Amino acid sequence: MAAKPVIVTRPAREAAQWVDDFRAAGLVAAALPLIVIEPAADAEPLRAAWRRISDYAALMFVSAAAVEHFFSYAEKNAIAAGPRFWATGPGTARALRRAGVPDEAIDAPPPDASSFDSEALWERVKGQVSAGVRVLIVRGGDAAGSPKGRDWLANEIDAARGLRDTVVAYRRLSPSFGDEERALALDGAEGRAVWLFSSSEAIANLQVAMPTIGWQAASAVATHARIGEAARAAGFGSVRVCSPQREALIASIESFS
Repeated sequence: MAAKPVIVTRPAREAAQWVDDFRAAGLVAAALPLIVIEPAADAEPLRAAWRRISDYAALMFVSAAAVEHFFSYAEKNAIAAGPRFWATGPGTARALRRAGVPDEAIDAPPPDASSFDSEALWERVKGQVSAGVRVLIVRGGDAAGSPKGRDWLANEIDAARGLRDTVVAYRRLSPSFGDEERALALDGAEGRAVWLFSSSEAIANLQVAMPTIGWQAASAVATHARIGEAARAAGFGSVRVCSPQREALIASIESFS
């Protein structure tokens, strides 16, 4: 039996790449971005961060979007001072390379890591942080521009007596569904397609966008245990957690056939 279609819920640019990869592997895939990425409402903190770039021993990026929006304000030769660049996963590391960061300056979990998150990154970089070492965390914000997301790694830096600043490089907004998006979401709700979630925030946004829909008949693949827990809490009837590696995701999606 052929695999059910997969609904990719990442932000639009990343979703398009994942859809292409799944289609190349023979799956039917469609994008339904559940997080909308927009520029930061106030660009001055980003410009100020670049002016102070030499103050930082390391810059931590939560996503490829953080890299792209932060580097859009870079001046020529701005990274010559040589900070370390921390990436939570391979997509973020690729974005750093596209921005001109040399590979030897990037710290990230290994490509075969079982998870790509702050915990996996911290295992790679915690030896770089000691009393007085300053780190800049580049992350997303809400509609008003306030920082949004987990503070786990920031707390670890604090515990190591490091100094850390935060700058919001972009905003993460909820989607607005038209008829086509709503029809695709209903296919997923009724079990005719498999959801792929790489963010608990995406699940929350889906519930807001479809407030009257029950998810008991829905199936989902989650790329982290926390995300799987969020899907179960939302009422998804069948949830499987697997590694974010492409081959593992394809196998997990195909298992719902």
